[in-house]
Amino acid sequence: MGIVEDFCEMVRIPSESGNEAEFLGWLRERFQERTGANCRFDNYGNLICKLPGKGTRKAEAILLCAHADTVRPGTGVEPVVEGDVIRSRGDTILGADDKAGIAAILHGILGARHHPPLEVVITREEEVGLLGAKNLDVSLLESRIGFVLDGEALDEIIIGGPSHFLIDVEITGRSAHAGMEPEKGISAITAAARAIVRLPQGRLDHATTANVGTIQGGSVRNAVPERVRIQAECRSLEHPRAVEVAELYQRIFREEAEAMGAAAEVKVELAYRASRVPEDSPAVRLAAAAIASLGLDPKPRLICGGTDASILNQKGITAVVLGMGAREAHTAREHIRIRDLEAAASLVRALLENATSL
Repeated sequence: MGIVEDFCEMVRIPSESGNEAEFLGWLRERFQERTGANCRFDNYGNLICKLPGKGTRKAEAILLCAHADTVRPGTGVEPVVEGDVIRSRGDTILGADDKAGIAAILHGILGARHHPPLEVVITREEEVGLLGAKNLDVSLLESRIGFVLDGEALDEIIIGGPSHFLIDVEITGRSAHAGMEPEKGISAITAAARAIVRLPQGRLDHATTANVGTIQGGSVRNAVPERVRIQAECRSLEHPRAVEVAELYQRIFREEAEAMGAAAEVKVELAYRASRVPEDSPAVRLAAAAIASLGLDPKPRLICGGTDASILNQKGITAVVLGMGAREAHTAREHIRIRDLEAAASLVRALLENATSL
């Protein structure tokens, strides 16, 4: 089967985050049948496929990674091919994020004339907090460099990302009848609002962002709200700056709650820490050479988003992110050009063949 047929079959198999088992089982069979890989699942359900080197004596393995899960709505996807473009019929996402990356890996391996030993990792639950990568059993892996096929532009090499703090706040005030005795109440919503207007939000500087994403509080219209929950976050390419903003959020929520006689419980969790792969590292040089082989100008860049590479770098595998060509991901307008899908496979093929001379 060609890459278009394989990709269309992949996206028809539902794999919304947490429900990837059917798709991962299908992938295991395909990788075993078509590449001869030795495949297994780790304890979290991530798929790990290992292949020996081909046409080379090079012993050092390299890692290829993509994620199996999609965002919602990702059930009942029906791909539609219109000329050079593949899209969904319009009532679901397409799932090119990241099944285009998986298709590129599979066909890149199949097309490579020679390659070093390979370890292919397809993770679960990437879209809901990089959970598969966080729980990946790296003791099962030998690779020290890796490539995550989960970017968009084919000419970009994502060499680093931010420290990302998750900030969860619960403010507790005092309930009271809003009409009969409001003076006896302490509004948790008012305390939250006073804090939120003090918080820096949006792009704080060239490397740092912060956001209040959700607020849920109150129970009925005619009661002073006793409790409110807020979900916020901050990110920075500079770890100390991310720590500074997270601590500021924590302090402001507590100050405004206490000023009204309420209490704020603030939980701050480091989702992942800032990492940056040097531009002269073997991983970046290999990626740049592969991109150049497509006639493109390689562009190393940093992003303020999280990818599986963020976690792999923490686990001792130097990893960068490469493009797979999908556009307008996470929407019903998601699509991919066939020529970009084929180019992503060519990128993987060139990467593997070049790796034998690293």
